[in-house]
Parts: sequence; C-alpha cells; structure tokens
Amino acid sequence: MNRLSLSVRHLFSHKNLAGKRLLIGIPYLWLLLFFLVPFAIVLKISFAEMAIAIPPYTRLFEYADESLIVVLNIGNYLFLADDDLYVNAYISSVTIAFNSTLLCLLLGYPMAYAMSKASKQMQITLLLLILLPSWTSFLIRIYAWMGILKNNGLINNFLMSMGIIDSPLIMLNTNFAVYIGIVYAYLPFMVLPLYANLMKHDGSLLEASADLGAKPWKTFLTVTLPLSRNGIIAGSMLVFIPSVGEFVIPELLGGPDTLMIGGVLWQEFFGNRDWPVASALAIVMLLLLILPMALFHHYQSQELEGRYPESVTS
Repeated sequence: MNRLSLSVRHLFSHKNLAGKRLLIGIPYLWLLLFFLVPFAIVLKISFAEMAIAIPPYTRLFEYADESLIVVLNIGNYLFLADDDLYVNAYISSVTIAFNSTLLCLLLGYPMAYAMSKASKQMQITLLLLILLPSWTSFLIRIYAWMGILKNNGLINNFLMSMGIIDSPLIMLNTNFAVYIGIVYAYLPFMVLPLYANLMKHDGSLLEASADLGAKPWKTFLTVTLPLSRNGIIAGSMLVFIPSVGEFVIPELLGGPDTLMIGGVLWQEFFGNRDWPVASALAIVMLLLLILPMALFHHYQSQELEGRYPESVTS
C-alpha cells in the first residue's frame, strides 16, 4: 500500500514538474517566435547588400566548391555613421522622446496623485476617463488633432473670435504639434503605472511623517516622491521607448523640420527599397533602447516585489 502510494505521488510529482516546465516554456516560446526570430532575420539582412531581386538583398550564406562561405557586409553600419542624416535622425528622435517623456511626467504625476487620493467611486470614473480615448482608433484621434491645430481649426478660431490674435497661429506641421500628439497619445502609459504605484504606498509612513511634525510638502518630497520612484521609471520607460520609433504622429502632425528615425526607416524600406540599410537602422535603434529596456525590467521587478527605496527605509 505504501509502495503504491509512493508510486502515485511520484507520478503526480512528475506531472507537476512537466506542467511547470510547460507553463514556463510558453512565454519563452512566444519570445522566441515573435522577438528573437524576427530580430535574427533583420540582423541577417543588415549584413547583406542591396540587390535588384526578390527579396531585394544578397544572400548571407553561399555554398560553392563544397565550401560554405559567409559574407558579412558591415558597410551598412559604416554608412550610417558617415551620413549626418541618420545621426541627426537618432539624436532628434531621442531628444523628442526625452522631452515628451518629461512633459508626460509633469502632467501625469499630478493626475495620478489626485486619482490615488480620490474616493473609490471617483477613482473608477477617473480611470475610465483615462482609458476611454484609447478605445477609439489611434489614427482617428491623430486626425482629430490635425483638425484642432490647423490654421482654421478649433484653437485658432477660438483665439481669433476672442480677439486674442489677429492671424492664425501656425501649429500644424511643426515640432510643437508632434509634442502635442505624442504627449496626448502616451500620457495614459505614464499615469497608469504611477497610479498603481501610489495606491500601494503604506499610509502609516505618511502618518508617521505628520506625527513627527513634517509639513505636507515635506512629507511629499521625503516620503511619497521617493516611494514612487519605481512608478516614475516604469511610466517614463513606457513613454520613452515607443516614442523613439514613433512614425504615425511625426508623419501626420510634423513638418519638414521634423526628423525622426521612424520616418527614415519608412523611406529606406518603401522609398529606396534599401532593406539592408533599413535593417541596420533598426538594429542600431534597438541597441539604443537596450539600456532603457533593461532599466524598465529592473525597476518593474522591484515594483512587483514591493521593495521600498533605501532613502525611505533608512
């Protein structure tokens, strides 16, 4: 009987182990299929040369005279470093993404803080107000901003009817319009992680600070703000990373002076049909984002584990 019981337990333990491996293996399989395999294909193309053929690039591996020859062309990467257009596109993309992230933080933090202090019923209403715009097509919302920002749009008509301006302000097809579009589109990605972080703060720390005589603004600076560090970093990364490669907003709201890497990628892929250079552009852009992605992963792990910053715990 004991031997039978041990056998059954052994069988179930094996099933549990197989189930755990299957459960862990599914995300890795997903990552392999939808990230590593496409990345490997793009990396391979980046070392090829442009060709007038289908597909429009040369082969990386050639077999001739019973020998396998690997041809790695690093000229695409050298070309990117030599041409100011690509360097300026990277710098401009990072600058616009950084400024947009800062604007989202300045707007999103007060919104998230106010949401966390509201009543439960009001919190649900405010969350819906944050999420509702995203239920509409992203493209339609950006088209709506074109109507608001154009010369005879809502803002200019209002200002002129009030007598504040005599002639329309030029807002559409400028970097200003791009900032408006990016901040509008990605603000929820800043507010939601911050709100989730602020909701998890230990209220006893705020009470202790007040009992020790700290004023509200000092409690905010010394307790609330350090505690929300992980939420700030998570929200900033969620805004910064997609903003760097943004294509739709600069194309629809930006002007001739707007230079972002998403538009350059589009031009290389579909305009010049130079897939190797476009792939090299995408690989370099991904390398630029590795550090923010690693930071995001690190602080997201801390957020999930509920760790407090050392400045507060000490």
